[in-house]
This record gives sequence, structure tokens and C-alpha cells, in this order.
Amino acid sequence: MRVLGLDLGGKRIGIAISDNDGKVATPLQVLIRSKNTREDYKKIDDLVSEWEAEFVVVGMPFSLNGSKGPAAEAVEKEVKELSSVLSVPVDVHDERLTTVIAAQELSSQGLDSKKQRKVIDQVAASVILQSWLDNRA
Repeated sequence: MRVLGLDLGGKRIGIAISDNDGKVATPLQVLIRSKNTREDYKKIDDLVSEWEAEFVVVGMPFSLNGSKGPAAEAVEKEVKELSSVLSVPVDVHDERLTTVIAAQELSSQGLDSKKQRKVIDQVAASVILQSWLDNRA
């Protein structure tokens, strides 16, 4: 089962994709948000079709203590809107510390913070998706 992973940010959406077996997540791209949310969702839906994804996983930014703060509530609202546009089921997965993990991974590959900014969202999406895939196994 192929799965699309999303890291929803205010300005960018990190996107990752799994392999056909649903075992390995790979960073795919960063979508710069437009002023039209529906247009952004359409682009995500196009990726779902293009990659023949059967599922979408969205990172849920819980607070470190596990509670839902304002960021998690905003993502929860956006997931509802996104679900109404997509033709596949949408699930959420805890994304605590994924950006930190992604930054460490990129630093270990020799990327400075300026170069990291261009790709960190898609790497964070792949960390979220990989964690979700591993939890299913």
C-alpha cells in the first residue's frame, strides 16, 4: 500500500511518499502554500492520483506533554477540510520532534541551516510517514 505523508506548515507543506509495499518513506517535495487553500489541496490530491496513494498521513503537532495546543487544533481543522477534498482516507500521526530529527539528519549529511530550509519540510514529512509505517508493521 502506497502512502503519502504530509507535514503541514504555515508557509510550506512537506510531502513524502512510501514505496509500494508501505515499508519505506522517502522525501518527495515541498509545496509552497498559495493564498488559496483549495488550490493547495487540489495539488495534494493530484499527487495522490499521480503516485496512486491509498492513504494520506498528516503530522499532528501535539505539545511535548501530549496535549493539543493551538497548532494541533489548527491541523485538526485543516485535516477535516483536506479529507473532504481527497479521494482517500486521511490519518494523523504524532509529529513531536520530527523537525529536530530531520535537522539532525540533514546536518549529519553536511547541509548547513540555509540549505536545510529548502528541504527540511519534506524530510520531516518522511520522518512522520516512516514512524506511521513502522507503527503499522
